[in-house]
Amino acid sequence: MNKPIKVIDLFSGPGGLGEGFSSIKNDEGSRVFKLISSIEKEPSAYRTLKLRAFYRQFDDAPKEYYDFLKGKLGKSPEEQLYKLPKFKAQVEAANREALNLELGKDDEAIYSAISQSLGDDECVLIGGPPCQAYSVAGVARNKSNQKYDPTLDHRNFLYKEYLKVLSLFQPLIFVMENVKGMLSAKVNGKLIHKSIFKDLENPSESVSLQPLVHKSHRYKIVSFVATKDDDNELQPKDYVIAGENYGIPQRRHRVILLGIREDIADLWKNETLALSENKITVSDVLCDLPKLRSGLSKEENTSENWLKSIKSNALKTISSLKKHDQSIIADAFETAVVEMGIPKEEQGRNHGIQRISTIKNSELSSWFYDKKLGRYVCNHETRGHLALDLQRYLYCSIWAKVGYDNNWERLSPRASDFPDALIPNHKNFKSGKFADRFRVQPNNLPATTITCHISKDGHYYIHPDFLQCRSLTVREAARIQTFPDNYFFVGNRTQQYVQVGNAVPPLLSAKIAKLISKFLLNI
Repeated sequence: MNKPIKVIDLFSGPGGLGEGFSSIKNDEGSRVFKLISSIEKEPSAYRTLKLRAFYRQFDDAPKEYYDFLKGKLGKSPEEQLYKLPKFKAQVEAANREALNLELGKDDEAIYSAISQSLGDDECVLIGGPPCQAYSVAGVARNKSNQKYDPTLDHRNFLYKEYLKVLSLFQPLIFVMENVKGMLSAKVNGKLIHKSIFKDLENPSESVSLQPLVHKSHRYKIVSFVATKDDDNELQPKDYVIAGENYGIPQRRHRVILLGIREDIADLWKNETLALSENKITVSDVLCDLPKLRSGLSKEENTSENWLKSIKSNALKTISSLKKHDQSIIADAFETAVVEMGIPKEEQGRNHGIQRISTIKNSELSSWFYDKKLGRYVCNHETRGHLALDLQRYLYCSIWAKVGYDNNWERLSPRASDFPDALIPNHKNFKSGKFADRFRVQPNNLPATTITCHISKDGHYYIHPDFLQCRSLTVREAARIQTFPDNYFFVGNRTQQYVQVGNAVPPLLSAKIAKLISKFLLNI
């Protein structure tokens, strides 16, 4: 194939899966894949998607794009960047690519837009139907709801919208991502993944739609991490990709399916993703970012008050720790409070804040950094926390440091470890249901899974540096999700967190896309 392979991206979120595909270049330095349609119903995620589509209209992004990231062209791209006359064509192209539409509701407009951009060309289909009903949290909520009926939950069947596009446009390849819970979810007592696999193998029959282009085909479903031989059939777990094993600084385990159209399926050589030699840790991807303080959510939010609040409340915490037989933590807590000061950058900024050092890992630095952006990063601004939560965050991050120094098995405390002074006003806090209500992300390990829950309160995502005493910023969560530093998340901070948590790590997507490009460029 001599021209870029067109890509349709469904349920795009902020564009993590599409970003990985668009990053792949051939030997001449040209993009192998070209996104032609990215579909997202959520308005803020769509705005992020459109900004990235605008960025991709250039072989070399213009100075004005970087001026925006540095805070010199307004707070949102709609304010000034899109209004510059010189970029009229690129903004129009971005509007054609990124579509704020909903699958299952705006199908006619979606299919028409895809048809116009695709023509008679071959394509690749990517996307992850929303997965809340299959997630651990979703399953727990549904079990406690006696009125919940999985057959009436439309989220269990959103993959059907994916199937319709698959049937209509008959891509050479498709990639579908979902949570592990998809493999164990049941409807009417039957495992739903068996139906999903069967439907994906023969999409035209499953949704009774005839193709708009090409003829109707079946698909072969293969794994990115396991191969089938004559003696062994693939098991459901063989379709799960554990991100930490493939260079992602996060223990993110997701089902990612590769579908290959039957007329080229025999050419697939059972390629799999290469395992990483070493685990990428939280410290590996956060070490160069400037130190920040959190905000205060229930009192006057000044740096002086932040520091005063931590130090004044620490006396009670230290006393409680000693009574709870945690003298080693108490001593470290006391030392930390003495060392703590006000960070130079205070709470950070959404635009125009600079890195303080450089990531040593060459693969990561080349992925995250952009020479034209220099040392600037964006979306690096902290939120406010309650005064007592600051004590809990400090406790958790100190536990991680002391635990690492003393080879403890656990580097984040459980609810049962909390001293009396730090127990929240939740009557069931120590019941076992809230064992990980507060969770630090230790420096020396891959992070736990970044999810959209990070938008709620930050308790599961405590920064490992106890001198910063806070939860992760959007940029730090985006680093753990492997978004490049020139990727700006549009919307308010809560919306930004949700976008990052819902995304596929772009670096993992790039590794998947690299495998697929090698295959498609040689058929």
